[in-house]
Amino acid sequence: METFDILCKLCPSFGVSGDEQEAAEAALKILAPYGEGTFDKKTGNAVFRRSGYDESKKTILLDAHIDEIGFVVTYITDDGFLKVAPVGGIDRRMLLASEVTVFGKQQVRGVITSTPPHLEDDNKKLPEVSDIYIDIGMTGEEARSIISLGDKACVVNSPVRLLGSRVSGKALDDRSGAAVLIKTVELLADKQLGVNVVLLLSSKEEIHGVGAMTGAFDISPDMAIAFDVSFAYTQGEDKEECGELSKGPMIGISPSLSRELSDALISCAKEKNIPYQLEIMNGRTGTNADMITVSKGGVRSVTVSIPEKYMHTPAEIVDIDDIDNTALLLAEFIGGLE
Repeated sequence: METFDILCKLCPSFGVSGDEQEAAEAALKILAPYGEGTFDKKTGNAVFRRSGYDESKKTILLDAHIDEIGFVVTYITDDGFLKVAPVGGIDRRMLLASEVTVFGKQQVRGVITSTPPHLEDDNKKLPEVSDIYIDIGMTGEEARSIISLGDKACVVNSPVRLLGSRVSGKALDDRSGAAVLIKTVELLADKQLGVNVVLLLSSKEEIHGVGAMTGAFDISPDMAIAFDVSFAYTQGEDKEECGELSKGPMIGISPSLSRELSDALISCAKEKNIPYQLEIMNGRTGTNADMITVSKGGVRSVTVSIPEKYMHTPAEIVDIDDIDNTALLLAEFIGGLE
């Protein structure tokens, strides 16, 4: 399947942290021809085992979190407006006047309220998420008949093509990582491998990565690669702290990661002439690798990140070539494991 088509199936699917089933099942449906996948309602994780799984072989775990940032309804006013709290690290600068979907007894469309600048005393002030409301066009009584406190909501946005190979949309953090896993399994189809390949589409990464913690414990892999997004350079930022779009996957190097795996991925990229860049970290990675590394008695782990602009907004940007090159690197690396 074309990478853009995969993103068009994954990104619009609902999957705010704690309610990942729709997004997870969208990924498992695409993966179905290549093995066996299950969704665990207890943890919110989806686990996929590539065809040919053999308990006598060692297992490599490939993780990408399937959840996304969003909102949880905390109060319904008598006028029918919804107050919400953030689920994950939402960029407040992009919220006002955004279209959202609220997932109650039925799906309800709404708009985050904004005050016209003509009526603002100070339109430079950025409201807290707790200060905004969602307007769903209902009375309080109508709203309460459909929506309950604790229901989730997320911004509405489907992927769109930009010039060249770039794509913009919501939830590319980390549905682009999930796309890497799908593309990798496609590239490895019908190949005989020396290891088992298990995918973990993990839950709740945006709220401290507990899905990766439980998933890695159950799977008990011999090594793991955590796929996420990382910061791509945008005008005005420090180039030393960012990767670049279209320059390939960002291979992580950190005291908390396996330098052996980092070096092996670098060697593979050089040998196969696959573009790559490095992401140097001085401790925790801020990804699911932090949870996987300390699972059970410890798991050798490494991170591979896709450069992304405008993280945690409704208009994130990634490059499809980076996704495809990440999958190619991964397929070549796994194909060489004994």
